[in-house]
Formats: sequence, C-alpha cells, structure tokens
Amino acid sequence: MTQPAPDDTPGPTTAAPPTPPPRWRGTAAQLRERIDLRVAAALIGLLLVAGLWLDTRSRINSLQQELVRELAEASAFSKESRELAAQTSKSMRDLEFKIGMLESRVSETQNQRLALEALYLELSRSRDERVLAEVEQILLVGSQQLQLAGNVQAALVALESADSRLRRADGAQFAGLRRAIARDIERLKSAPFVDMVGMSVRLDSLAHQAERLPLAMLQRPGEPELPQGKSEGGMLGQLAREVWHDVRGLIRIQRVDREEVPLLAPSQQFFLRENLRMRLLSARIALLARDEKAFKADIRSARDWLQRYFDASDNQVGAALAALKQLSETDVRIDLPEISASVDAVRQQKLVRERGLR
Repeated sequence: MTQPAPDDTPGPTTAAPPTPPPRWRGTAAQLRERIDLRVAAALIGLLLVAGLWLDTRSRINSLQQELVRELAEASAFSKESRELAAQTSKSMRDLEFKIGMLESRVSETQNQRLALEALYLELSRSRDERVLAEVEQILLVGSQQLQLAGNVQAALVALESADSRLRRADGAQFAGLRRAIARDIERLKSAPFVDMVGMSVRLDSLAHQAERLPLAMLQRPGEPELPQGKSEGGMLGQLAREVWHDVRGLIRIQRVDREEVPLLAPSQQFFLRENLRMRLLSARIALLARDEKAFKADIRSARDWLQRYFDASDNQVGAALAALKQLSETDVRIDLPEISASVDAVRQQKLVRERGLR
C-alpha cells in the first residue's frame, strides 16, 4: 500500500521570538564606562605609539650617528686603502726591480758556478797528469833556450827543475822519464862551454866606445927637440948646432912602403864611427845566431877599420884590437846536444796514460 504524501499545505503560523534590545541601549553608566575604557585604550595606544615613535627616533638617530661614524671610518679606511695601494704599487715596482736584479745575479751565479765546475774538473785531474804537464812545460822552455839562444845554462836549469819536480812526486812510473832527463843533463855538462853572454857584452861595450876612439888622422908628428944648454965651443958651437938643426929640418925622410893615413871629412868621420858600431852590433847578432862565418867576417872588418883609420898607439884602440883578436879566435859554432829525448819521453808517457784512461 502506498502511504499518503505529506500534506504540503502550511499550517497555522507560530509567533516569532521577541528581538532583544540593541546593545547601545544600556544605561548611561555602562555607556560612560565603555567610553572611558575606549578613551583609556586610545590613550594607552597613543602612549604606546608615542613611545614606539620616540624609541624608533632614538634608534634612528643612533643609527644615523653610527652610520656617520661608519661612513667616516669607511672614508678613513678607503684613504688608508688608497695609500696602502700606492705603497703596495711602489713596493711591487721595487720588488720587480729587485727580482730583475736577483735574476741577473742568479744568472751570473750560474755562470760562475759553471766556471767553477769547469775549474774544479780541471783541478780534479789526477796528480800525475799535472806533474807531467808541468814537466813538459819546463822542458819545452829549456829546449827553446838551447835551440834559439844556445843557452846551455838555462837548459841545464830546466832539466834539473824537471827532475826535482819528478823527485818530489815520488812515483815509480816516472823512473824511465828521470833516466832520460839524467842522460840529457850529462850530455849538456860534457858539451864545450861558450860564454855567449860575456862575448855579447864585450861587443856591445866596444860598439859604445866607437864614438870615443881617436882617429889616426888627428895624430900629429912630434916636434924635433932643439939643442939646449951650453956645450963645448961656446957661442960658435951653439950657433953651428942651431944651423945644422935648421938645415936638417929642411930635409924630410918618409917611408913609402905603407899606405898613408887617409884624411876624412867631419861627415865621413861620423859615418866611419857609425859603420864601425853597426859592424860590431852585426857581429853580436851573428854570435847569438851562432853564425860563425858572419861573426868572423864582421870581427875582421872591424879590426881592419881600427888598424887603418884609428890611432893604434892609443890605449883604448889597443884594448879594442886585443879584444877583437881574442873574439876572432873563439869558435862560436858548436854542435850543442839537444834535450828532445826528454821532451819525447814526457809526451810518450802522457800518451800512454791517456790511452790507459780510455
């Protein structure tokens, strides 16, 4: 069965509840109380706002002062920063200059170090190599003195110095070299000695005396002596002797079997002395070169000029002639022994050592 639909017709209306009276409709006391509360709240709010405003203003002032102080400090810091930047820039330039100097010093130091290393390597060679090098140099000097100047004494000194250096080295490997040096020393000691230095000095002295030697043309014949004093016969005898002296003076006896002393002009006298001096100096050069032929020819020419143009009765001329005669009788060409054996022995020992090191 179906239920009947509800009835949509409205029923009787009910009465609405009474509306409460408005809230403002209170008593005057309550209204005043409320106004006082609102005024108090407003005053409190104003006071709070004023306090907040004052606090905020004071904070703003303090912030402004702090900001000013910070700005002043920032300005000072900026100024100091600029000064520091300028100083830093200057310091950087100085540092760059110093770095450049240091780099150059480092380069020089490296070059010096390389040079020192090379020197160290040179000095770090074995003791025997240094000894052989010194001995070879000494022997070469002695050989040059012997070959060029014929100086036997210098060669002997060189050989003895080399032997002394080898003796100080005290090495058994130098025994053969010392024997070769000893043989050369014995050969030099047994060689004939020619005083080249003394002869050279004498020729040089004669060359300097050429300007002071008197010429024969300047010699005057002696005057005949007049009879002096009284003798037998009195005045007549004295007169006769004077007459005889005058008559004898009219007659002159002269030898014609020898050449007359040549007369020389002043310019010829100068060139004669210069040629004599040059001839003596040429003989000195030939002596040092051990050219006996040229030496004897120069000495002979100098003697002939002295005997022909100069006064042989003078002591200086006589001494010069005697010295030239003694020099002409001296043999200057002497086959001197060489010391090449010692030099070859040193070089051979150096070569053997270098091959052994390889």
